[in-house]
Amino acid sequence: MEIRAAEEKDWPFLHRWDPHLSGEELRRSIQRGQALLAIAGGEPAGWLRYNLFWDNTPFLNLLYVLEPLRGRGCGSALLGHWEEQMRRAGYPCVMTSTAAHESAQHFYMRHGYRAVGGFFPYGEPYELILCKEFRESRREGEEDHG
Repeated sequence: MEIRAAEEKDWPFLHRWDPHLSGEELRRSIQRGQALLAIAGGEPAGWLRYNLFWDNTPFLNLLYVLEPLRGRGCGSALLGHWEEQMRRAGYPCVMTSTAAHESAQHFYMRHGYRAVGGFFPYGEPYELILCKEFRESRREGEEDHG
């Protein structure tokens, strides 16, 4: 399985399967390098989108694997690749969220995430906020003052 940054040529596929963003916002995510694509057998198998929460914390907005390919490690590969990118960039942690009634929370917890809070979006079920801390992360040029 290959994991790579999404490119403009991937936009039609991503736009077809990702209804959560407008086409233009999806295009901006691709241009900012905030979308990863998993390729299996030469075809897109899944993708991940993120942005920066509070302008300083990587927040995974969407991790999706096409249904016929689920359970084969694609989601774990995407998540691991993204986490490693964020760790190498010096971020001390990453975050995501999922509806508390969804089984996705268990996937994230198996990958070292822990619940750190949540909220009730208007008219929606409880949204669970999850965080994974990296032990040895410091941004380039930062000193440890602890």
